[in-house]
Amino acid sequence: MTPQLNELLKQTSRSLYLSARQLPPAARDTFAVAYLLCRYADSIADTALLPPMRRLHWIQRFAQMITHPQAQEQTQLVQEISGASENKYEEQLLKNFPLCLQAFEKLLPWQKQITLDVVHAVCEGMKTDLQVFPPENAGEIQALPSADELEKYCRLMGGAPGVFWSKLISHTVPVKIKETDFWTWGQAIGDALQIVNILRDLPRDLRIGRCYFPEEELQKNGLTATDLLHPENSPRFEPVKQYWIRWGRQKLQYAKLFYGALPKTQPAHRAAVAWPALWAADTLNKIAVEPALLDPGRRVKIPRARIYGTFCLTPLILLSNTLFNTWLQSKLNK
Repeated sequence: MTPQLNELLKQTSRSLYLSARQLPPAARDTFAVAYLLCRYADSIADTALLPPMRRLHWIQRFAQMITHPQAQEQTQLVQEISGASENKYEEQLLKNFPLCLQAFEKLLPWQKQITLDVVHAVCEGMKTDLQVFPPENAGEIQALPSADELEKYCRLMGGAPGVFWSKLISHTVPVKIKETDFWTWGQAIGDALQIVNILRDLPRDLRIGRCYFPEEELQKNGLTATDLLHPENSPRFEPVKQYWIRWGRQKLQYAKLFYGALPKTQPAHRAAVAWPALWAADTLNKIAVEPALLDPGRRVKIPRARIYGTFCLTPLILLSNTLFNTWLQSKLNK
């Protein structure tokens, strides 16, 4: 991994960077390439510079551009989507698509395959964003129709990355379980991480026309997607919020099995798995007690001190599955 791409990973997702840094170099490079490619696709799907249909065109082309790169097409894409982000590091990422592709080409065949698998899945989720929801400036809000659709979306955007992570680990570490079970547990953890993102980002998503929470559930509570634009409706949204918090907590239970399958001789891998699960549980707990989740001015975020506290206590759990399970369960019981 070039220092430039390593810095892009660090600046575009600090929490993932901290976890990835614990991995051996070979696994770390694959993880970084996959994440940056998925982040690049996300930037295409969300750019305000292009109308939805043009973004959809590029998302549909994206995987093909990775496996069969063409310099002219790359240049056109970079030109069309650069210049919209206020984040200088994201702008650097957008301009360095060819560098990401060069890093992809250096991966081993199995590493390329699991990277392409996760890119395909994430792009499918982004197609949902572009095809189901109205344009950001349309002044309309659309909710997903059912719980099945939300679970499918979580599977594409979170579960598939969880499977990628599981396969990456199981190719480099002898896990103590049937590989397919290990991948299933990783998928469940990824589902949980995605519902955390959806709950946390709810006010922002509503204001670009996207309500991921099922229309049928909103109707049961006398709500429409438009009603969620008004923070005073937070108490009425509470049953829906709490249902999906419970769903996320149930999925996070699999982190205990996943963690236990990792050899104690692999402390870096165990730390890289423990941190996201613990932080996801912390975030769900903050969301659970937030009385005004619909208020865009009240961003739910775990404090930096909690993150550093997790680092400090990590050595205690690296050699003990029981301590990790107890720690995680104490968070999931809140």
